Amino acid sequence: MRVLRSAGRMAVVARRWHQQGQRVGVVPTMGALHEGHLSLIRYAAAHNDVVIVTIFVNPLQFGPHEDFARYPRRLPRDLQLARRAGADLVFAPSVQELYPRGFDTFVEIGALAERWEGRARPGHFRGVATIVTILFQLTRPTNAYVGQKDYQQARIIQQLVRDLHLPLRVHIRPTVREADGLAMSSRNIYLTAVQRRQAASIPRALTQARAHIRTGERRASLVLRHMRRLLGAAVPGARIDYLAIVHAKTLVPQSRLRGRVAILVAVRMGRTRLIDNLLVDVP
Repeated sequence: MRVLRSAGRMAVVARRWHQQGQRVGVVPTMGALHEGHLSLIRYAAAHNDVVIVTIFVNPLQFGPHEDFARYPRRLPRDLQLARRAGADLVFAPSVQELYPRGFDTFVEIGALAERWEGRARPGHFRGVATIVTILFQLTRPTNAYVGQKDYQQARIIQQLVRDLHLPLRVHIRPTVREADGLAMSSRNIYLTAVQRRQAASIPRALTQARAHIRTGERRASLVLRHMRRLLGAAVPGARIDYLAIVHAKTLVPQSRLRGRVAILVAVRMGRTRLIDNLLVDVP
C-alpha cells in the first residue's frame, strides 16, 4: 500500500490510473478509522480495481468552538487498518498542502444545507463541500463511498456531484453499529462510561420511531413526541439539538408521513455531540 502526502503526486497517480481504464474507489475520511470506515474500504475493494482512502482532518468544517484541536489523529494505526481492509493507496496531505497560502475558493451548498446540521453548525457544509470537491479532483474516482450515519452530509455530496457534473457515482452505505446499536463514530471515545451507556438510547429511540411508523402512525408530531420522551428519560441532562422526520431526498420536514423518510437526531452529551438516523419506507 502506498502513502502519498503531495497533492501533485496524487493527481499524477490518479491520472495514470484513469488513462489505464482502472475503476477507482475513494473512501474520504478524517482518520481515527473504525469498523464503519473499514466496511466502506472493504466494499470499495470488492467493487473497484484500486482503492484510495483519504485521511484529512479538515479545518474548514469545524466551527470556532468545536473540536478540531482535539479531534483524534492516529495515522500510524489508520495506515495499518486501511491496508488490512484492502486500500491500495492512502492520501494523507497536510493542511498546507490542500489549503496553501492565498487559498480563497469555496463551494457553497443551497437548500440541502440550510436545516439540521447546517443550522446547528454554520459553515460546516461549506467546508465539507469544498474539501470533497478538492479530493475528487485530485483522486479522479469512479466511485466514492460514504456512510449513512452522516446522512445529510452524504446527500449533500451526492447533490454536489450531480450539480457540478463530476464524473463519479456516490454510494451511501449502511451505518455500522456497536453491539448495543450506537452508531460507530470517531467521537464516541469522548463519552464517559455513564454517557456511553446512556447513548444507547439514541438508536432505541430511532427503532421505536420506525416501529410506530410501520404499525400505522402517520403523524410525525406524535412519533417525535415519543422519541423526545424516551430520550429525556434515558439521557437526563442531555440537550437535543434536533429531532426530525424528513423527506429522504430533500430533507424537508414532513408532517404527514408517506414514501421514504429519514428520521434524524442530534444529541449533545456533555461536550460530545452525537448524530444518527434511520431511513424508513412508509407502508
